[in-house]
Amino acid sequence: MIDEIIQTYRRLLDEVDFDKHRYLFDQFSLKNRLTGLVGPRGSGKTTMLLQYIKEKIDNKDECVYASLDSIYFLQVNLLDFVKELYEKKGVKYFFFDEVHKYRNWSHELKNIYDSFPKIKTVFSGSSSLDLIKGNYDLSRRGKIFRLRGLSFREYLYFKDGIIFEPVKFEDIIKTPNKICEIIAKTEKLKGYFEDYMNSGYYPFVLEDEESYHEKILNIIDKTIYQDISEFYKLKTENLIIFKKILSFLATIPPGDLNRNTISKLTGTDNKTVQAYLNILAETGLAHLVSENKSGSNLLKTKEKLFLENPNLYKAISKEAGQDHKTGTMREIFFIKMIENSGRKVFYGNVGDFVVDGLNFEIGGKSKDKKQIKNDLANSFVVKDDILYGSKGEIPLYLFGFLY
Repeated sequence: MIDEIIQTYRRLLDEVDFDKHRYLFDQFSLKNRLTGLVGPRGSGKTTMLLQYIKEKIDNKDECVYASLDSIYFLQVNLLDFVKELYEKKGVKYFFFDEVHKYRNWSHELKNIYDSFPKIKTVFSGSSSLDLIKGNYDLSRRGKIFRLRGLSFREYLYFKDGIIFEPVKFEDIIKTPNKICEIIAKTEKLKGYFEDYMNSGYYPFVLEDEESYHEKILNIIDKTIYQDISEFYKLKTENLIIFKKILSFLATIPPGDLNRNTISKLTGTDNKTVQAYLNILAETGLAHLVSENKSGSNLLKTKEKLFLENPNLYKAISKEAGQDHKTGTMREIFFIKMIENSGRKVFYGNVGDFVVDGLNFEIGGKSKDKKQIKNDLANSFVVKDDILYGSKGEIPLYLFGFLY
């Protein structure tokens, strides 16, 4: 059976496309003996691992890739698997995919780490597999990389080979039109952005656009009924509540939906609702934006609730038979691009959101500055459907170039 796993690994390696890489590829490294790659389903983790093996590891015989959802690993534990390949075939690099499918994964990774000091182990899995939460503190032993969905910049690159370097948040704030002068020359830029907002966040859009939203709904089901069910040990009858919450997030405006509302609509207590919202956030299905507070006020903070990305919102709205709200789509895009680039987004009293102490009001091209008039010096209107900004105004699409 080990020979079959090696054959599968070689076949996948031969077939993987390595012409284009995700933004994280150049940052990813095996400097540590234990390395994790986590992210939502569909974000391209498997492809990136195979690309890394193909391009960065010289001797492919010293490496093996295996998906831990294989029935083989129902009978054989990881430690024995590593021991045999290391002692008999000289394998020194082990890439374990879908690690969250394997029982006691954190325990066995620790055993491998402690037992084989010359081996380097890489694992990938669901966003919920934050090593800090594991039963064994692996975070001190290794490095975790987090892979997000496609940025608008990446979408242009993967879709039609249009290349732009990432831009800095500070440059978007200080000199937005200098950046626009370069990017806005792209033919059909508005059309590309509209396509991205509808179906561009997950890399599998490049495989088949027609089944894209159907695949998103499939991701939701697998995340809830497999990842959440198994990792959080929840009963089947409780899992339907997650689907209901996602439906509420898609059909009720973010400002009108809170824990109390969800509690009443689902017949679930507030504590459980908050726990479920946190799980949805951890597994890449929802996003919780906290109020911009400090000090003792942090204990009383409130949250606005959003679906994780614009495409997820569009797919669930469509399934629920509801029209998506363009304003919500814009807000979710802004949140995701900022957060995915490493910054924190809050909501505040001036404008829609606060980032690094600056206020941002999100809207269409006719949006005025009424909501930010009390702090114009530190505020910006972020407008959709424009290619160039003006004083205090920034095109929305620019934030899609942050990573």
